[in-house]
Amino acid sequence: MVNSEMTYTRLGTSGLRVSRLCLGMMSYGGGTRAWQLDADDALPIVRHAVEAGVTFFDTADMYANGRSEEVTGRLLTKLFARHDDYVLATKVYYPTGEGPNDHGLSRKHILASIDASLRRLGTDYIDVYQIHRFDDETPIEETMAALHDVVRSGKARYVGASSMFAWQFAKAQYTARAHGLTPFVSMQNHYNLVYREEEREMIPFCRDDGVGVIPWSPLARGLLAGNRDRGGVTNTVRATSDPVAERMYDDADFDVVDAVRAVAAEREVSPAQVALAWLLGRPGVVGPVIGATKLAHLQDAIRSLDLTLDADEVARVEAPYRPHRILGHPDPRPS
Repeated sequence: MVNSEMTYTRLGTSGLRVSRLCLGMMSYGGGTRAWQLDADDALPIVRHAVEAGVTFFDTADMYANGRSEEVTGRLLTKLFARHDDYVLATKVYYPTGEGPNDHGLSRKHILASIDASLRRLGTDYIDVYQIHRFDDETPIEETMAALHDVVRSGKARYVGASSMFAWQFAKAQYTARAHGLTPFVSMQNHYNLVYREEEREMIPFCRDDGVGVIPWSPLARGLLAGNRDRGGVTNTVRATSDPVAERMYDDADFDVVDAVRAVAAEREVSPAQVALAWLLGRPGVVGPVIGATKLAHLQDAIRSLDLTLDADEVARVEAPYRPHRILGHPDPRPS
């Protein structure tokens, strides 16, 4: 057992309190990717997270074709006495079927998807219902009105968003407030030591608007934890079956990885702990969404809560950064 005391904070300026680590449930459900675990294999990892004080869990309707939500619902029901003791988040946007209305953020798809997610999760409500991406084919007024109705119906307590351009997020927030609708309380964006483009506009906007930042891929799909090396060398099952990572990161990013490894060696901790400690110390960040397919992954994340980098260490791991093209969400503008 890791002897770290979990800390809790508000999700942005909302009244909702969450653990500073969010356990991402995309890794559970099995069947679609080699590294995804079934419910039995996931149980000890999720149980350990609960015992360590994690109360925040994130999934999506499209993970493992819906099986992630099913497994998430079963595990949390088994490990918690009541839903009031944990915070459950899921997402809507990506295709969940073959029909023309089985994707996006239309009123039709949102209202159908919330009911389907509730059935799979086996619960009456979702704490944070998130849009997985921005839908430039649906009027934002329609999307925000549908999300507002989901909250008013009691099927969700709050709404959140995920990767998009800052201007799109600002437009959504303005639309909600101008029409008396429910605004977003959280932004789940792509943010880590090798991808910091969110610091330019999105994170400053979130801080100004009172929105909590819960980054996805805090370890750059394992790059910062050591799952691959220069020249395309892969060290884990996840790394050998993750073409997305190959498109997003390249050898130039290993300059940051090397700096992280050097600081980790001096502190006698893992590189993952250093990378997560850096992220936990960033302004506006509530807590990262971590993935764990081994108990050691989770233990590293929990230990990072007790690690504080000094100013020199922060400067060292930040110094090799190079600007990137936008990674993690589509660009709707004409090319």
